[in-house]
Amino acid sequence: MGRRRGEALEAAILEAAWDELSERGYANLTVDSVARRAGTSKPVLYRRWPDKQRLVEAAVVRRNVIQLVAPADTGSLRGDLIATLTEMNEKRGPFLAQLSMLLAGYFAETESSFAELREAVLAGRRSGRDEIMGRAIERGEIDPAKLTPRIASLPFELLRSEAMMTLRPVAPEVIEEIVDTIFLPLVR
Repeated sequence: MGRRRGEALEAAILEAAWDELSERGYANLTVDSVARRAGTSKPVLYRRWPDKQRLVEAAVVRRNVIQLVAPADTGSLRGDLIATLTEMNEKRGPFLAQLSMLLAGYFAETESSFAELREAVLAGRRSGRDEIMGRAIERGEIDPAKLTPRIASLPFELLRSEAMMTLRPVAPEVIEEIVDTIFLPLVR
């Protein structure tokens, strides 16, 4: 196997960082352990990331980008939300619960939050939530005057909260309750 460079090397390092984070948690992850796992040296890592925090952020962003869920387009706001929340629940629920536990030391050390990490993951991209809400406004299903940023994020935040609190996938009836009983009455 030849020497890895560029994107191939970076991908190997970030996968190694994710694997170390998954197995050991932030507090026990070291740059040395990531370098060993990736089959490279610490100086190679430090040329790309100045410290452990930035390395872990890059690994989380990469993992999150790989697992992004495309917003559903069923033709209705209710259908889009239920389909998207269901797919997020299936693909991302375990990831978010795992991430919250693994990054406890990171949040304490950096004095940051999940919201700040989410912004790094989105990095200026339009969120699926924004696409769903935009289509619903165009179809006349939402009163735009009632759609504040907090209300727009509500179904997604409730799904995340439920998954993180229970450490289990969210039941389909809970997703329907979030959409039908809590969210839709607020925006119509």
